[in-house]
Amino acid sequence: MIEWQDYQGPLADVVGFFGKKLEVRTVHGATYKPGALLCTLTRKEKAKLFVADFTNPVTFVSAAFNAGIDQAEDGDPKYGQELGGYGKRFGANLADQASAAFFKDLTYPTVFSQDPRYYRLGRGGTFRRVTHALVHVMIAHNEDGAPEFNYTEWLGTATTVALSSTYHGSRAHGLGPYVESGAIGIANDAGFDVLREFWPDIVHALKLPLKTQHQPTT
Repeated sequence: MIEWQDYQGPLADVVGFFGKKLEVRTVHGATYKPGALLCTLTRKEKAKLFVADFTNPVTFVSAAFNAGIDQAEDGDPKYGQELGGYGKRFGANLADQASAAFFKDLTYPTVFSQDPRYYRLGRGGTFRRVTHALVHVMIAHNEDGAPEFNYTEWLGTATTVALSSTYHGSRAHGLGPYVESGAIGIANDAGFDVLREFWPDIVHALKLPLKTQHQPTT
């Protein structure tokens, strides 16, 4: 497998900047022996995962970008315009990402003893790999390696949306908007899983200069 770390070209910092965010919650592909248990995370390791996920620079870039969109569209009018309004929107978007990481990386994975990371397949046809990535929002792995319903994804999304509505005061309330926001959140996570699955292929497809050798992941 070709990993994003293999890229050694002039855009190495840019590739690493975005690649690291994807890799935080990705378990690299490998050939598992039949019956082998997946590696699991302790509560302390899940806490470290939450910190690494939230403090990644891409988190703040994303919050700044979304705040800019909200500012242009005058989302949450109570925040006003000018620099102060943008700062409030930035804080709200950053809070959204903080709560999502907290509930999906630490809280619910600990409560349900689930692994919150995505396990990259890294082999097979495109359809198989896309299906593998999309299924992750429905199926996660328990700490004993057994597949089960992804409580972390669905409850984490529901809690994040509910909490978000308390400080995004101008957003529409009711079951409809709540379900719509939750569906967007889950679809967003599914999209990121697909991106995690094909990230090494994307780097390779761009014909970026790579190392001639790659040490296998332990």
